[in-house]
Amino acid sequence: MFRGSGSATPQRSISNTELGQRVETSDDWIRSRTGIAARRVIGADESLGELSGLAAERALAMAGWSADSLDLILLATSTPDDLFGSAPRLQARIGAVNAAAFDLTAACSGFLFAVVTAAQYLRSGAMQRILVVGADQLSRWVDWDDRRSCVLFGDAAGAVVMEASDEQDDLQGFLLRSDGGRGAVLQLPQSSERAPLVGDASHQRGGFEPIQMNGQEVYKFAVREVPAILEALLQKTETQADSLDWLLLHQANQRILDAVAERFSIPNEKVLSNLAHYGNTSAATIPLMLDEAVRDGRIEPGHRIASSGFGAGLSWGAALLRWSGPA
Repeated sequence: MFRGSGSATPQRSISNTELGQRVETSDDWIRSRTGIAARRVIGADESLGELSGLAAERALAMAGWSADSLDLILLATSTPDDLFGSAPRLQARIGAVNAAAFDLTAACSGFLFAVVTAAQYLRSGAMQRILVVGADQLSRWVDWDDRRSCVLFGDAAGAVVMEASDEQDDLQGFLLRSDGGRGAVLQLPQSSERAPLVGDASHQRGGFEPIQMNGQEVYKFAVREVPAILEALLQKTETQADSLDWLLLHQANQRILDAVAERFSIPNEKVLSNLAHYGNTSAATIPLMLDEAVRDGRIEPGHRIASSGFGAGLSWGAALLRWSGPA
């Protein structure tokens, strides 16, 4: 099912020390609480659409596919360039003239939700080839004067291409969850500003507030729900944790990754992590890490990967994946 991966990041990396010139913080403070050392931020001559296109083209190149062979494009993003949908622009950018394209919004869980969605189209026979992209530009919605949140986020894009197959299914199991009742602990809400319309009527101005997050509650949510859903998935698929080749979690906080790995007695060398260099890139974290590990040879054909995405919504999910793409 998986045939290739790709990723792209902005050129500009901002270190913790540099960020300390903007807000009262330090490299030690950020590293000790998050594991993050730097983050990438899209510059004036870059765009989220450009990064998404580069990631897509690199995934297609790994698979040896032409863009016009795609049937569908799923763009997992919560920060589109166009609120009406950025997937059609991506379709045009890469020349996927035969593909339908739409956005899927599930914040940091978005890529995992999109992979599960794509698999259903492939399993049904409705589609043969699908591009899934996870991309976010959280830098445009961060309050860069709030040290509690601004240290966490960055920009990136990652992609996989998937193909229908009569052989072993690479999505070996999944579970998805949502709880809107807890959504206020991590949100990017609409602006409530209104303006006069006619007479005594007014209208709401378009726009959004900066990211609002209760860090302690998000952390407690992650360390409780991620191990629980992974355990349920392993039981459902009759999989032993020690049979896994890799643990690939949403890259939000190194302490969360360490806590989940400890819960399942997974050694550190099997835990994939790159958030030190990129921070939390929302829907891009899992495909960005996946692509890096494929290209540097850590992930090999046949490897089994337990993955979990979690974040705003609140939403979370887990999937047991098998990499069948090229080495």
